Amino acid sequence: MREVVIAGIGMTPVGEHWDISLRSLAYRAIRAARQDAGGLQPQALYLGNFLAIDSSHQANLACLIADNAGLGGIEAMTVEAADASGAAAFHVGYLAVASGLVDVALVVGVEKYTDALGPEQESAVAQAMDYDYEVMQGLTLAAQAALVMQRYLYEYRPPREAFAAFPLLAHANAVTNPYAMYRRAVTPEAYARAEIIADPLRLLDMAPYADGAAAVVLTTPERVRDLPHPLVAVRGSIGAIDTLALHDRPDPLAFEAAYHSVQRACEMAGIAPGEVDLFELDDAFSIYAVLSLEAAGFAERGQGWRLAEQEALGLRGRLPILTLGGSKARGNPLGATGVYQVVEAALQLRGEAGANQVPHARRALVQNLAGPASSAFTHVLERYAV
Repeated sequence: MREVVIAGIGMTPVGEHWDISLRSLAYRAIRAARQDAGGLQPQALYLGNFLAIDSSHQANLACLIADNAGLGGIEAMTVEAADASGAAAFHVGYLAVASGLVDVALVVGVEKYTDALGPEQESAVAQAMDYDYEVMQGLTLAAQAALVMQRYLYEYRPPREAFAAFPLLAHANAVTNPYAMYRRAVTPEAYARAEIIADPLRLLDMAPYADGAAAVVLTTPERVRDLPHPLVAVRGSIGAIDTLALHDRPDPLAFEAAYHSVQRACEMAGIAPGEVDLFELDDAFSIYAVLSLEAAGFAERGQGWRLAEQEALGLRGRLPILTLGGSKARGNPLGATGVYQVVEAALQLRGEAGANQVPHARRALVQNLAGPASSAFTHVLERYAV
């Protein structure tokens, strides 16, 4: 396996882009990433997307996006893993370069959530779950997360307000992120007043679905030694699955796929999870952020919420998370989220995160989940030392 580096990164602001088409949104991220990579010509494009077939009525999306970007004749394919599609596409792109199949791969995550509205879109997003045994019974992703949170409160008895720390942290970090959807802080009082979506899940426990596109250019270090910015090496990238239906798990509070992907990615990188300088975890719901911290081994079972209480998760804490706002405040463009996470981690490792910079960041753990960790993809990124 060859060394793989991130040579270029690009992203669009996350939001409701009513006036921008799916293909144009992707092109903006692609153009920025290719410019950042010195104009490298990709030999393959791997696209992460979840909703386009239903919401935008567009299949063969990778072909459309590559063609629209002027990349005729290259290999192009869409990779789907529900809301972990972007991370899955990054994993495929990494493998393509590491194996020698291609020398330059372009990974794109794009989602146009606003191409459909109301019940039609809710139905499309629900496809991340087991259709026969969950969706047909009326379950939604929010209701599923609420069941998990309710069980966590029952099992471990944390104070209900302990979950507030995660959206509060995300929103505080997003204030200085120009790409974030919600660039304003949230108070504990606002969290406590927020509408209950599915008891005990409040509105501020759920990341808002949105439009966005992010892209990275992957290659070998020999091809990009003259770039003006630091390179970021991909030291590990692993996916794992759990049962799709939550009720089939012996323990719904054990994110086994998240655990296995972290362990194997860190083993691949030759490190322990505790040796990273930041963790870009998946906070589609605040309870999932807590369970991800526990699955990754940063806290004992039932104790993940205490890390926020101990102020360990801030930009200058011992394990910074959601450093540019996470899905909660940056916005959650579903199939593109996993690529946004990689771009944000790369900014940290390049020392280009501005007011959000984690001091002396050298190594990052990045994890994207589909649903309640039905699928999990974890990457270990490191500032490349020449």
